Amino acid sequence: MNPIIQSLYRDGVPDPEAVNNFVDQNQFPLVEPGRVTFVYRGQAEEVYLRRWIAGLSTAQALEPLEGSDLWALTMELPEKSRFEYKFEVVANGARKLVLDALNGVLAHDPFGANSVCQGYGYERPGWTLHDPEARSGSLATLKFASSSFQDTRELEIYLPARFRRSRAYPLLVVHDGLDYLRYADLKNVLDNLIHRLEIPAMIVALTQSPDRLVEYTGDERHARFLSEDLLSAVAAKFPLLDDRNARGLVGASFGGVAALHAASRYPRTYGQLLLQSGSFAFSDLGHHKKGPVFDPVVRFINEYRNHPFALAEKIYMSCGMYESLIYENRSLVPLLQDQGMQVFFEEARDAHNWENWRDRLRQGLTWLFPGPLWMVYE
Repeated sequence: MNPIIQSLYRDGVPDPEAVNNFVDQNQFPLVEPGRVTFVYRGQAEEVYLRRWIAGLSTAQALEPLEGSDLWALTMELPEKSRFEYKFEVVANGARKLVLDALNGVLAHDPFGANSVCQGYGYERPGWTLHDPEARSGSLATLKFASSSFQDTRELEIYLPARFRRSRAYPLLVVHDGLDYLRYADLKNVLDNLIHRLEIPAMIVALTQSPDRLVEYTGDERHARFLSEDLLSAVAAKFPLLDDRNARGLVGASFGGVAALHAASRYPRTYGQLLLQSGSFAFSDLGHHKKGPVFDPVVRFINEYRNHPFALAEKIYMSCGMYESLIYENRSLVPLLQDQGMQVFFEEARDAHNWENWRDRLRQGLTWLFPGPLWMVYE
């Protein structure tokens, strides 16, 4: 038992006053170098920690402190780790997943919210937070006809704070762009990095698919949509640099597959790729075991692995050590490097989530698109 928890006992029985003071005076979970203690307070029959970490038990039981309504679990955790979790509480024969009521740190995604465990030494990067000194860029909506999908599509366009029609800008196209805005604070990141001269002022097209599990899994229509419909529509409306190295694609998870696929189909169009936790499933022998939605992904990645070629100048890749895709991402890196492309691969003690991807954006963007500061001092 954790010594902190042991201190709540008097003569083998939890002291109610000590328990109340413990809950009132501490931040949870209790973080120490190399380990973390989770605490749940409430009447229950069983309590489990449900954490989204690949390779570890999906549910780990908290132990009750006999004579109190506290439950606790101490586990090892490498420094600077971060992961998201919920408690599974069994009470009156019913099971439910709940947020950690003692932990006010939450992460949000399209499915809701999770509690966040920030291991010893982890700090949210300051450049992801709103900086009142950084001039704010603006967002504009662009609607255009897509011949690839035979429909009308809508983009949000980020324009840098000092946008001028008299100059031309690099273009970054972001898959799941609205999610990057909502859950990865992309606008803060762009405003701050441009303000600090770490990246050049750029135009960013934020695209959102109505059916990403089809369009982002190696769909030829999507590659054509990006490289013909979208680029033409944005170029007709905004001043862009006519330079492959001034065009980049961003994507996380299936968005990473979509970015890599589009670059493979239009290899002279994009110079820079930023791929985060890409769902790069493949099969060496037999059939993959990831489900039918991955079938077109596996066909594409197998095709590329069998016939690799240079499809960009520079590729930044990141992946969490605590996610199941780490093997596929690690495997792809040397293959890409062998084609003569510059590849920067970064691993993080995190899992498959938006804040992991948020925390890697500065390294990725400044390496792919170095601004005046990096160009002078790096």
